[in-house]
Amino acid sequence: MKVIDEKILWKGKFIKAVCLSYEDRNGIVRQWEAVSRVNYYGVVVVIPVTIRNELILIRQFRPAVDNYVIELPAGLVDPEEDILTAGKRELIEETGYTANTFSLFTEGVISTGINTEKWHILLARGAEKVSADILGNHRPDENEDIETVKIHCDDLHEELGKFSSRGDDVDLRIFGLWDLAQRAMMKP
Repeated sequence: MKVIDEKILWKGKFIKAVCLSYEDRNGIVRQWEAVSRVNYYGVVVVIPVTIRNELILIRQFRPAVDNYVIELPAGLVDPEEDILTAGKRELIEETGYTANTFSLFTEGVISTGINTEKWHILLARGAEKVSADILGNHRPDENEDIETVKIHCDDLHEELGKFSSRGDDVDLRIFGLWDLAQRAMMKP
């Protein structure tokens, strides 16, 4: 099975809808509609943990769901960036934090029935606030309304439940990615 053609159905500033033609295992050509990024170079997601064992998350208004969502800091990789540089930039822009060490610990696809994104997940250990000078050079994107949220790792499920009960949505990927991050932190 393989994709043999892509036709753009609609293109906006950030995303495009595409019709993918693919050949199935019986040799039949079929179509599938998907959403893809414009100028896509990858998505980087950062799991920042402080020395006090706090996970740094963000609370961000997401127009697509008309609500605030608790999520991990993340963003698109710019054309001139590598994954690590993009992760460091996004963490500063979205949270005002940086970390002592960054490491790529997994990559994968998300929501494969509708989009073409591949995520690169970084673990950022020893997260701490950046200086005002650094923060001044790393402003969030103009359309982002972001609040930094720190949760002690031992209280993650309970605290996320509180956000949910107050009406915020919680990005469910936090739970699986946090589980993977904990396993990665146990390795020497």
